Amino acid sequence: MKYMRDVFAVVLIVGGLLIPVKAGTAQGVPPGQLPTLTGEWWQWAFSIPSSVNPQTDTTGANCMVGQRGPIWFLAGVFGGGSATRSCDVPAGATLFFPVINSVNINTPECGQNGQNFTAKQLQDAIQPAINGIHSVSVTVDGQDVKETLLRRVLSDPFEVAFPADNVFGPDACGTGKPLPAGVYSPAVDGGDYVSVPPLPTGTHTIRFHGESDSNAFGHVTQDVTYNLTIVPVSLK
Repeated sequence: MKYMRDVFAVVLIVGGLLIPVKAGTAQGVPPGQLPTLTGEWWQWAFSIPSSVNPQTDTTGANCMVGQRGPIWFLAGVFGGGSATRSCDVPAGATLFFPVINSVNINTPECGQNGQNFTAKQLQDAIQPAINGIHSVSVTVDGQDVKETLLRRVLSDPFEVAFPADNVFGPDACGTGKPLPAGVYSPAVDGGDYVSVPPLPTGTHTIRFHGESDSNAFGHVTQDVTYNLTIVPVSLK
């Protein structure tokens, strides 16, 4: 994972959720729900141990870990890069994922020398990375997604819980010190997110690409392809 630890906390760019929510309409997830849902995406992504985390998965074998409810999450590559994954998804599920995004977390004992930062300070620190997003594209079965399904979103503040075996690795805090397991807050996020309404049963391909440039974080690229099989569901 490429990330920055500056005076503001642990900061990441990925392209990389779990409170059940109502399924999206034909236009995708309602816009008013997005600032909460982006935080739930991070809660999902960060809660999963690194050994089975979908963000570090190169094949799609872990794409079902932690999934439930009417919205299913897809992941980018932790820290940027490319991947091609195959995954089964239940029929009727709305797909939600970031094309490219940035998160900042208040971690007083990890890279902050005991200091605490507010949500506003954390948002200000990652704004250059969000402003630097460009070259964004998303296709479903070769067709560009509608503009109503691809949106720039700034999250509401949220909390995140990390297991001991978290995706930051053994040197997250520097000098060989990992990020301790626990609950951290506030956390904030911003980036370009997509919601895809339920797809017909059968096979589909989703590809998303995004880049970000900023003086603080350098250049990050995400390029991910999902080969999905939408599986019929019977509840009778």
